[in-house]
Amino acid sequence: MGADIEPGTASLDIDPTPPADAAEHAQPDAAPTPPPLRPAKTKRPLWARILGRIVDPWLKLDIEPGDPEQFRQFDDGRPVCYVLEDYGLSNALILERSCREAGLPSPLQPIPGDPLGRKRSYVALSRRHANALLSLGLVPGPEHKTHSGSLARLLEAHRANPALDVQLVPVSIFVGQAPNRSSGWFSVLFSENWAIVGRFRRLLAILLNGRDTLVQFAPPVSLRGIVAEDLPPERTVRKLSRVLRTHFRRLREVVVGPDLSTRRMLVDKVLAAEPVREAIADQARRDKITPDAAWQKAHAYAYEIAADYSHTVVRSASFLLTGVWNRIYRGVLVQHLDELKAAAPGHEIVYVPSHRSHMDYLLLSYLLYTHGVVPPHIFAGINLNLPVVGTLLRKGGAFFARRSFRGNALYAAVFREYMAQLIAGGYSIEYFIEGGRSRTGRLLPPKGGSLAMTVRAYLRQPSRPVLFQPVYIGYEKLMEGRSYLDELTGKPKEKESIWQLLGGIPKVLRTNYGQVVVNFGERIRLDELLAEQAPDWNGKPVEEDEKPGWLADAVDALAQRIQVNVNRAADVNPINLLALALLSTPKHAMGEADLLAQIALSQTLLREVPYAPHVTVTPHTPTQIVAHGEEIGTLIRTAHPLGDVLSVDDENAVLLSYFRNNVLHLFTAPAWIAVCFLNNRRMSRAQLQRLGRTLYPFLQAELFLPWTEDGFAERIDRTIDILVREGLLQQVSDEDGGILARNVGQTDEVFRLRAIGHAMQQAFERYYIAISVLVKNGPGTLGAGELESLCQLAAQRLSLLYAPAAPEFFDKGLFRGFIQKLRELKLVWADENSKLVFDDRLKAWAKDARVVLGRELRHTIERVSPNSGRSTGEMPALPVG
Repeated sequence: MGADIEPGTASLDIDPTPPADAAEHAQPDAAPTPPPLRPAKTKRPLWARILGRIVDPWLKLDIEPGDPEQFRQFDDGRPVCYVLEDYGLSNALILERSCREAGLPSPLQPIPGDPLGRKRSYVALSRRHANALLSLGLVPGPEHKTHSGSLARLLEAHRANPALDVQLVPVSIFVGQAPNRSSGWFSVLFSENWAIVGRFRRLLAILLNGRDTLVQFAPPVSLRGIVAEDLPPERTVRKLSRVLRTHFRRLREVVVGPDLSTRRMLVDKVLAAEPVREAIADQARRDKITPDAAWQKAHAYAYEIAADYSHTVVRSASFLLTGVWNRIYRGVLVQHLDELKAAAPGHEIVYVPSHRSHMDYLLLSYLLYTHGVVPPHIFAGINLNLPVVGTLLRKGGAFFARRSFRGNALYAAVFREYMAQLIAGGYSIEYFIEGGRSRTGRLLPPKGGSLAMTVRAYLRQPSRPVLFQPVYIGYEKLMEGRSYLDELTGKPKEKESIWQLLGGIPKVLRTNYGQVVVNFGERIRLDELLAEQAPDWNGKPVEEDEKPGWLADAVDALAQRIQVNVNRAADVNPINLLALALLSTPKHAMGEADLLAQIALSQTLLREVPYAPHVTVTPHTPTQIVAHGEEIGTLIRTAHPLGDVLSVDDENAVLLSYFRNNVLHLFTAPAWIAVCFLNNRRMSRAQLQRLGRTLYPFLQAELFLPWTEDGFAERIDRTIDILVREGLLQQVSDEDGGILARNVGQTDEVFRLRAIGHAMQQAFERYYIAISVLVKNGPGTLGAGELESLCQLAAQRLSLLYAPAAPEFFDKGLFRGFIQKLRELKLVWADENSKLVFDDRLKAWAKDARVVLGRELRHTIERVSPNSGRSTGEMPALPVG
C-alpha cells in the first residue's frame, strides 16, 4: 500500500500494518515472536550488552509483521538502515533486540563504508527524546546531529557510489499500547500517546508497560530509487523526511488514535463554524432572544452531544472487560481484522456493525483496542446517557444524539457540525445504521441519517478518504434474550435505567453465553461509490447548503451495500445450525441421528456453495455441536431405548428463531428448492430457475442478498447438484434442463428436504398474504399503510388458528418492504388518491404461488385475508386451480 501522501510529496511504498493472522482470540497476550531467519553474525557493543541485560526483563516485544516469511524482503543482501520516529536510548535498545529476534541485521553496526559516520545503521526523524546515547558518551560521534544531516549524508553516499543501494526500513515503537491481565492500573498513566515525554517518564513507561511493547517494521524503501529521481540534494532530503513523518503520523493515528483535542476545544470549533453561527442567529430571531442566549443554548447542546475521550478510562475499562469476557464467554474470536489494519492508514474509518445487543459497542471497541487499533467514537442514543454510566461511556468515546432532530434546527446544526469536525479531524466513528437493536435476528432496513451526515461532511472537505467497515457480530446466547421475548409477544419496551442495569449484573456474571465471533467484512470506499453514483461530481467541495440531485440515491446505495457486506461476513455458529434444524419440526424435537445428519447437510451446503469469502463456519463436528448446545443450556436430551431425542422448550424455540434468522440469508437457494418440492413431486431445473428469478427481487430486498437474478439462478443450479448427490432429489429425465423428483411418502430424504425449506416457507406465505389482501380488496381501494395493517392482522390470525409462527411472520416492517418492492417493480402503483392500483400482471404473478403453497393453505389465506369494508362490487378471486 502506498503512503497516500499529498501531491508534491514523494511516492514511497510504505505499508505500516502488514497482515497478521486471519483469526485471533481477543486476549491481550502478545503474539509469539517469529523465529529468526538467520543467526546474528555480529557481536553486540559492550554498552548494549550491559544495558540490554538491565532492561530485557522489563520488555516483551510483539513484533509485526508476525509472519517470518515477510521478513525475507529485508534480507536480500543489500545494506539496511532503520528509521525511527525519534531518538532515545530505550528506542535503540528495543530496536536492537527486535532485529535480533527477527534475524535482521543489527542497527548498532555501521553500514559498509559507514556513510553516516556514527558507527551504526539507524537514524531518527526527531529529538523528541534527547539522544541519551550521545549524552552518556556511549556512542562516538558529534553531539549535534540532525536527522536531515544523517539522511543527507546517506543520500550523498549513493550519489558518490553508484553501486551502493541501502534499504531504508521505517520502524515504529509503541510502549504500553495493549495491556494484559498482569498490568496494573497505574501503568495506564504512562502508556503510549502523542505527548512529548522526557527520560524519566520514558523510564517509568518501560518499567510499567515494557512487557506490552509493539514494534512494527514497514516494508523497505530503496534509497537508490529516491536518488534516481534526480532532484536537488536539499529538496530530496526534505521530501524524504516529509514522507517518513507522514508514515509515522498515520501509523500512530491507527495504533494510538488521533492527537485528541479536549472536549472544550472541539466544542469551540463546532460553535465557531459558519453553519452553526447562522443557526444561532436564526434561533435568536425566531425565539426573540439575544444572540448570547441563543449561543448559550447551542453551547449546552454541544456539551450534551460531545464525547470526552479519556485514554486512562479506556485502558482501565480494558482491564475490567477482559475479566468480564473471560467469565461470561467461552471465547471472543475476531477474524479478518488484519485486512482493516492494512487498509486503515490515511483513511477516516467508519465502523458500521450489525446491532444485536448492547454488548456490540463494548466488544468492538475492546477488540480494536487490544489488537492495536484505536477505538472509535460511538454514535449512541440519548437513552444511554444514564447517571454514571453515561459519563463512563462518554469518556470511552460515546457521543449522544436525541432520537429525533425534527423541529429543532439549532440542535440539528450543532450535531451535524460535530460529526463533520470528527470526520475532518481523522477520528474513527462507529454507528448502527439499523437505528436500533434487531429483535428478530434479521438485519433491519437501514436508516440513512448518520450516513447522510458522514457523506455530507466528506463532500464539504473531500481531502481525507473515508472507508466504511461493515462488521458482523454473532452471538450464541443474548443477554437481552428475555426482554426480546417479551417485546415480541407484545409487551412494551422497558426504558433503560441505572437500577435495571445494576440489578442485572449478578445474573449476567453467572451465565454462560457461549462464544462470540466478530467478523470484519469487505470495506466500502466512499470515493469509489461516489464515482459510481455521482459521475458528474468533479471531486471539489460541496457547500453545506447545496443539495445535489444524486446525494439521496448515493446514500441509499451506500446503506444497501453496507447491509449486504455485513451479511457477507456472517459467522455460522453451532446454535445457528441447531436452530435451523430443530425449528423445522412441529414439536421442535429430533432424534439424535436425524439432528446430526441435518447439521452435516447444512455444513455441506455452506462448504460446497460458499456464500462469500468473509463468511466463516464453525469447524466443530455435528457431535461436538450437539454437545455444545447441551452445555450452554439450549438443548434438552430425553433418553429413550430407541434413541435419544433432543429438543428445545417453547420459550427457547422463540429465542432460537433469532439465531436462525442471523444466517437465513445463507440458505436462500437450498430453501427455495426445498420449498418448491414440498407440494410438488416433480419439477424441471428450468422451472425452478425461472420462478427463482421472479421471486428473487423480493428475497434480495428482505435479506440483503448480493447477487443478480442470474447469479441466484446459478446458485440454484449448483445447489441442485448437491441435493441430487446427497439423495434428496433424483434426476429422472434430461428434458427441459433435467426433470427432478423427490421421494414419495415420509422418507428420511423428504424429512431432510422439508427441514431445509421450512425456514423460508413463512416468507413465501407472507408474500402471498399481501397479494391476497390486495387483490381481494381490488385496485384503488387501499393505501400502502392500510395494506400493511391488514396484512399484519391476517398473519396474526393465521398464526393463532394454525401452527405458531416465528415472530417476524407478522412484522409490519417486512410487509412494508414487500409492498415497496412491488412498487419499485411497477406491479402496483399509487393513483391520484394515493391508493394502490394494479393490473392483470399481479394476478399472473400470484399464479406462481400455486407452486410454493399447497391448495389448503392458499384457501386458508384467502379466508382470513381481511376486507377493508370500503370496496364495492364483485371481488376478483385469486387463482387457486
